[in-house]
Amino acid sequence: MNMKKHFVVLLMLSIAATSCTLMGAPTIEEAPLTPTAALTTAAPAVSSGAMSSIPEGTLTRLYSTINSGIVSILTYENQSTDTAPIYPSGQGSGFVFNEDGYIITNQHVIEGADAIEVDFPSGLKAWAILVGTDPDSDLAVLHVDVPAEALTPLPLGDSNAVHVGDTVIAIGNPFGLTGTMTTGIISALGRTLASEHIAPSGSLFTAGDLIQTDAAINPGNSGGPLLNIRGEVIGVNRAIRTESFTISGNAANSGVGFAIPVSIVQRVVPAIIADGVFNYPYLGVASLDSSLWNLRTLELLGLPPNTLGAYVTEVTPGGPADQAGLQAGTEPTSLRGLYAGGDLITALNGVPVSDFSELLAYLLNETEVGQTLELTVLREGEKINLSLIIGARP
Repeated sequence: MNMKKHFVVLLMLSIAATSCTLMGAPTIEEAPLTPTAALTTAAPAVSSGAMSSIPEGTLTRLYSTINSGIVSILTYENQSTDTAPIYPSGQGSGFVFNEDGYIITNQHVIEGADAIEVDFPSGLKAWAILVGTDPDSDLAVLHVDVPAEALTPLPLGDSNAVHVGDTVIAIGNPFGLTGTMTTGIISALGRTLASEHIAPSGSLFTAGDLIQTDAAINPGNSGGPLLNIRGEVIGVNRAIRTESFTISGNAANSGVGFAIPVSIVQRVVPAIIADGVFNYPYLGVASLDSSLWNLRTLELLGLPPNTLGAYVTEVTPGGPADQAGLQAGTEPTSLRGLYAGGDLITALNGVPVSDFSELLAYLLNETEVGQTLELTVLREGEKINLSLIIGARP
């Protein structure tokens, strides 16, 4: 039986909670071609065995150290009238970035808000100023004017050093239950979702290199930290995938959650604070999602069954890839929308990429706008090298 999939942003709206859905990205610049068939959800939450090696009291000490730096965020709309509502229209989570009063959360948590309130575990409440947002990563930066002693900046870890199976902790405000702590493991790395940045074509760019976790996160957890066992932030909780909803319309946790890696946070947030924007590296290509990289597809493309790489389905006219001579497929196949004869990108600067998600992760973490990038490409069975000057996402 086919079931519809849902990518749900973790934002609870008012008393009657609802959830937004983010569907898979279509074929666009820097976005994968997603399948039409639904994928099944992954399984349960963390097993007892995954937690058995953690010494008694470790999580208790972590919580007591970290929780003071995690905040609840309330948003208000229609504040310009004399009859403005006193009840918040939405809520999410966030955490203290530094001692200067900067707070990190998700863009979708504060989107459309006329006023933003930040509540600290101490009981202190403050109005926040929106410094800037990044629709590509779904990050937002707020600023609060509060005493220095009220701020507990959270230490940032290294998301490039995490591994599948590592223990992780999420702390946030699911369903308005402030200071809720849940545990799990890293389920997978390098996942992709549609971003909130609209491309010139009208579709959405892709947010890449996301961390997948089975730690229980629910509506209201958005913008809160995903932590390692040392209490370091390795990600910012962004969305869950679920096919189950409660009778009131809330998304039900299915054990499949996604977090923005801290490596992206460390690049994006300082740029927003300094300049109000972060310019993402951009090639101007579309590719196949890894879920479509199956034996049937390989046969239609005329590729060997052990082929790895990012197959180019579209090249944006005038973009960096087009100027470098990269070619998309043009030969029709029996699968509608799939064309054979395109280039297969197998390495960037000599680093092998097995699929589009690895290409995107390398681009986001290792390159900058204006940098020259060497692409290794398989074209009609022959390996060639192309030089490309990386652009900025339009």
